[in-house]
Amino acid sequence: MLFRNVSVIGLGYIGLPTAAVIASRGVNVIGVDVSQHAVDTINAGNVHIVEPDLDIVVRSVVKAGNLRATTQAEKADAFMVAVPTPFKDNYEADLTYIESAANAIAPVLEKGNLVILESTSPVGATEKLAKWLEQARPDLTFPQTHGDNADIKIAHCPERVLPGHVLRELVENDRVIGGMSQACSEKAISLYKIFVKGECLLTNARTAEMAKLTENSFRDVNIAFANELSMICDELDINVWELIKLANRHPRVNILNPGPGVGGHCIAVDPWFIVSSAPDTAKLIRQAREVNDSKPHYVLNQIIEAAEQFKKPVVACLGIAFKADIDDLRESPALDITKMLAQQNIAKVLVVEPNINKLPESLTELGVELVSLETALELSNTLAVLVDHKQFKAIAPELVAKKAVVDSRGIF
Repeated sequence: MLFRNVSVIGLGYIGLPTAAVIASRGVNVIGVDVSQHAVDTINAGNVHIVEPDLDIVVRSVVKAGNLRATTQAEKADAFMVAVPTPFKDNYEADLTYIESAANAIAPVLEKGNLVILESTSPVGATEKLAKWLEQARPDLTFPQTHGDNADIKIAHCPERVLPGHVLRELVENDRVIGGMSQACSEKAISLYKIFVKGECLLTNARTAEMAKLTENSFRDVNIAFANELSMICDELDINVWELIKLANRHPRVNILNPGPGVGGHCIAVDPWFIVSSAPDTAKLIRQAREVNDSKPHYVLNQIIEAAEQFKKPVVACLGIAFKADIDDLRESPALDITKMLAQQNIAKVLVVEPNINKLPESLTELGVELVSLETALELSNTLAVLVDHKQFKAIAPELVAKKAVVDSRGIF
């Protein structure tokens, strides 16, 4: 086998499922993470994140001896970097996690190794990774100077999976693979062919980086249209959900559903990478981001207006995850709305989030309580539907008939 040992750097929502899927194919996988808690949890055959069936796969591959986690990088045939790439205050990408990953794996690199950047990144990030590795290991050659003949092969292959369906989509989805040279691309494809049934599409590193940003910006622009439409409909006293259902009967129209904003580690972040790379040209992409970033404040004002009709407002915020039926709070507009509401200090704020056991400190220090759905329905006079979890969709209409309801997801 070309790859006997594969190292996955970063064992989060993408890294751990990727490591588990590769390990399930009989490859020895070394997972590396800075969190000792994550490492200990995985080595015990458990998971520290919520993703359907991931616990079953991890338990199986750990028991079989094919997956092991550690806090220190070790020698391997291939290294897959799946670390976060948040943005800074000025919306520029923060590449410090990628740089740290480069510094971690550089000492153990050997001639013939493959390094793949999976982290969603601005254009040019893979080249920066290659430069950091070159600076740390001047005894090795890299594709930016030696092309196909480089000792170390480097490529970019962005993840493109849907939370809640990660294990299936890691295998079934097509992958865009961009090497820094032809030889880099070919070696990367041979790695992904171990577990990917979808097509592996070849390009260069910059185009691969831009492909992921483009996919998420396309989604963001379309969501912005729906969110802007919902605000216009409020002004004109039109039911936006009915309107969208009617408009979508046109054979070439497919309007998305509006919501309280856009969350997650991708769609809410990636368009800014394009804007920061081409600030004078990316006008539509910037405007879409601004529309979606403004929606949480709009929903907050709706909740305040609804709550103020009561002498002692008790607001139950239904959901703080960034999307339905997952535990991921990253860039969550629902979480932001709940936090801003609590800061207003005009109501008792309760949270129902069936996918977590503990609220983030940012909420508990504001006096927000995590309660069951039954308790929330009993104690609240105002309901704010912020996430369309399956538990909320099952609420009987008569249970909310006498409450003030702000339904940002259209479940009622």
